[in-house]
Amino acid sequence: MTDYLRFPAEWEPQSAVLIAWPHEGTDWAERLAEVEETYIALVAAITRFQRAIVCVADDDVQAYARARLSSVRIDMSRVDFVEVPYDDTWLRDSGPISLRGKDGFRLLDFRFTGWGGKFEASRDDQLIEALHSKGVFGDAQTRAIDFALEGGAIDTDGAGTLLTTWQCLHERHPEKTRDELTAKLSDWLAQNRVLWLDHGYLEGDDTDAHVDTLARFAAPDAIVFQACDDPADSHYEELKAMADEIAALRTAYGTPYRLFPLPWAKPIVDGGRRLAASYANFLIVNGAVLMPAYGDAADAAAAGVLAQAFPAHEIVQVRCRPLIWQNGSLHCITMQLPLGLVA
Repeated sequence: MTDYLRFPAEWEPQSAVLIAWPHEGTDWAERLAEVEETYIALVAAITRFQRAIVCVADDDVQAYARARLSSVRIDMSRVDFVEVPYDDTWLRDSGPISLRGKDGFRLLDFRFTGWGGKFEASRDDQLIEALHSKGVFGDAQTRAIDFALEGGAIDTDGAGTLLTTWQCLHERHPEKTRDELTAKLSDWLAQNRVLWLDHGYLEGDDTDAHVDTLARFAAPDAIVFQACDDPADSHYEELKAMADEIAALRTAYGTPYRLFPLPWAKPIVDGGRRLAASYANFLIVNGAVLMPAYGDAADAAAAGVLAQAFPAHEIVQVRCRPLIWQNGSLHCITMQLPLGLVA
C-alpha cells in the first residue's frame, strides 16, 4: 500500500454497518428483551439501505438472532453473521478505524481500555484482529497502535479536519499536552488539523465526553450539535459554552461553519439516575440518517433539524430509549465500514 491514506467521512459510500448482538453475557442481561427490540429495529433500518454484519458470541446466539430478525421480514440476504468473542456491544469504540489508501484499506487497531479502565474489555480489545482473521475485511492491512482511542471520541469531515474533545483525550492521556495529542492524531488519522472542544458533557455518559454525543460533521462546512434551551437544566451553561465554541470554529478555508443545533429532550431518569439522551448520536448509512428516538416530543424536531443538515438523506427514527440505560445510544453500538472494505 502507498503511504497516501485518507480517513473517509461517515457520509461517504459504505459496504456495511458492523454491530454485535446483545446476549445474557453482556451488560444488557437485566433488560435484554427491551434492548433486543432496538437491535431488531436497527438491523431492519440498516438493511433497507445496505448490509449489516452482526457479530455473535456463539452458534446459539446466532440462531436466536437469525430467528428474531427473520420473524420481522428483514431482508436476510443483507445480514451476515460472524462468530467472535466480545465483552459488550459498543463497536463504535472497539471496532476498526478505516483509512482508505490508493491500493486498499488500512484498519487502525487502537487499544480499547473500557473507557479508561472502567469496565473489563480484554476481548473487545482483540475484536478487530478476531474479525480480520475471519476474513471480514478481505485483504485490508491492520495496524495495531499502543494508544487508547475510541471511535466515538473522534469525528472527521473526510477532508482532513478532525473534531474531538479535550476532556476525553486528556482523561485517557493526562501526561500528554494538547500539541502532542494533536500531532499524534494528525499523524495516525491522516488529518491536516484537529479542532478541540473544551466544553460539553452529558450526565449519564461514562465515556468522558465523547464527541459523538455532542457534535458531528454533516459536511466539510457543517456541524450538527446537541443544544440545550432550558436554563433550569444542569447542562445549560456547559452546552451553551460548547455552542459558542463551535460558532467560533472555522473551516479549512477560514469561513464559519453552517450550524445545526439539535433540540433538547426532557430529562430521562432511571432509578434516580439521569440518562444521556443525545440526538447527536445518529448513524449515517447509504442514503439515510438513522436517528435515535427517545419517545420525547423533541424527537420530531430533531428529525427536522437532521433533514435540514442532510437534505439528500432520508431521516429514519430508531427507538433508542433502552440503549441509554447503559449510557450510550445508536452511533455508539455501530461502526460503518467504507465501500470496498467488505467483499
